[in-house]
Amino acid sequence: MILTIIAKILLAVVPGSLLLAYIYHKDPHKEPDSALTFAFLSGILVAVLAVGIELGIKYSLFGTGDYTTLLGAVLMAFLVAALPEEGLKLIYLTTAVKHEKVKPHFDEHFDGIVYAVFVGMGFAIVENILYVLSEENWLMIGLARAFLSVPAHYAFAIIMGYYFSLYHFVDHSRKNAFLMFFLPFLLHGCYDTLVMSVKINPTLGGIAFLILIVFCVKMHQQANRRIRNLIDLNRKKEQELNSLTV
Repeated sequence: MILTIIAKILLAVVPGSLLLAYIYHKDPHKEPDSALTFAFLSGILVAVLAVGIELGIKYSLFGTGDYTTLLGAVLMAFLVAALPEEGLKLIYLTTAVKHEKVKPHFDEHFDGIVYAVFVGMGFAIVENILYVLSEENWLMIGLARAFLSVPAHYAFAIIMGYYFSLYHFVDHSRKNAFLMFFLPFLLHGCYDTLVMSVKINPTLGGIAFLILIVFCVKMHQQANRRIRNLIDLNRKKEQELNSLTV
């Protein structure tokens, strides 16, 4: 029993932890542990708050029942899941970078992605633990989420962090302010719609699953491109500062 619980928790925690280690490794100038821990704990708080909000929205849409149609899956994906989750992540990302533990260190383009990923993975790891501990078929659920759901939250966080950094360091425009929420919300809603469509009927589920794989590959290609873009912006900033000191 104890070994099973340990195995479940490891399965739930390891995927997000590996993605945290990866983005930490990519950061040209490492953020202090205290600042990253604060961002991660903010993500955990998002997960706790999101549960109550999502239950309230779901009840208002479906009562005590569940969705049974494609329209229901779309409403569930966008309004019950994507809207409160991405909204709360952005609120807590904004709060985190203004906190005294983080604010002095939020000073480079790539920092937006770093802190967004730590908030996002704090959320994703808690969500993953809840799913794995509550499902009888926990091994299959855990493996599926390790390769799809957790990396999806990672990609949403990168997109959010990218436009968050552009807004703060490059162009303080309404466009970037809009995109830092809307794109993660849109991607999250599309992802969840595909996942939730799987259980409506076998034919739709099979098609949705194939589209989901392509969608995830394209989403991660976009995320990796944004990682490279912000690393390049960091490098250009350093070169400009070096040229001024020569």
